[in-house]
Amino acid sequence: MNYRKLGNSELEVSEVSFGCMSLHKDIKTVNKLIHEAYDYGINYFDTADIYQSGHNEMMLGKAVKNFRDKIIIGTKVGNQPRIDGNSWDWNPKKDYILKAVDDSLRRLKTDYIDLYQLHGGTIDDPIDETIDAFETLIKEGKIRYYGISSIRPNVIKEYVRRSNISSVMMQYSLLDRRPEESCLGLLQKNNIGVLTRGSIAKGLLAGKPPADYLNYTTSEVKKVIEKLKNVSGVDKSIGQTAIQFVLKHPSITSSVVGLRIKEQLLECIQIFKTRSLSDLELRLLKSTVEPLIYKKHR
Repeated sequence: MNYRKLGNSELEVSEVSFGCMSLHKDIKTVNKLIHEAYDYGINYFDTADIYQSGHNEMMLGKAVKNFRDKIIIGTKVGNQPRIDGNSWDWNPKKDYILKAVDDSLRRLKTDYIDLYQLHGGTIDDPIDETIDAFETLIKEGKIRYYGISSIRPNVIKEYVRRSNISSVMMQYSLLDRRPEESCLGLLQKNNIGVLTRGSIAKGLLAGKPPADYLNYTTSEVKKVIEKLKNVSGVDKSIGQTAIQFVLKHPSITSSVVGLRIKEQLLECIQIFKTRSLSDLELRLLKSTVEPLIYKKHR
């Protein structure tokens, strides 16, 4: 496994990390998979307080209790559950964040969170108040670093300008290159790490049948898949090549991959034993379809 420093933090994050959102509900299955990931060198585990209504954090906390000090835990805040338990409201205010962190700490069975992320964000939020909440939590020792999980360029730019964020989590793949236009370069220039989600585009870049995706037609998606197959050859899967594409960008710290079964884990680990993506192959992949750009929240 290879590791990269996360922006301005002291965190060394595995290039492929464990997205916990789709974890199996059975704790024994979860324990085994997380332990195997740790044994293979994955050290960043990403969850959120709303995943499975907090049960996701609880499972992660139980699974890593014997090696908590050797890994990096990231979780998220901002979506306040309603009393009915079936939905939530957006709440980026300081008083809620200061309360929610204690709930996450309890569920995770830990004294601190390595990376606390705002789970969304709009330009109309009380951004300075939100930042103050995170800075307060750092002073209290409850979190080590903070970041945001957002794809909105206008929100990202404001946090870059006004805060000390260490990271941004955003969707990025061969089928979603929108971050290249105005975000990735800005984040790299300001020494802010990028954690990517959606590297395999809901499975379309890992073997699922072609289908419409964002503003790409099924036909365009099929062209991308065919090019991935050609570049991958016989020695690696198209999913591995898709993740290599993401990691090839110099601004990216880690590809956060949703893992649910051992076969998915092994495929990710094998990425580092296959031949790397050449600059020529990178250009071929990029030339397959025109990249999309953000049309909203600019």
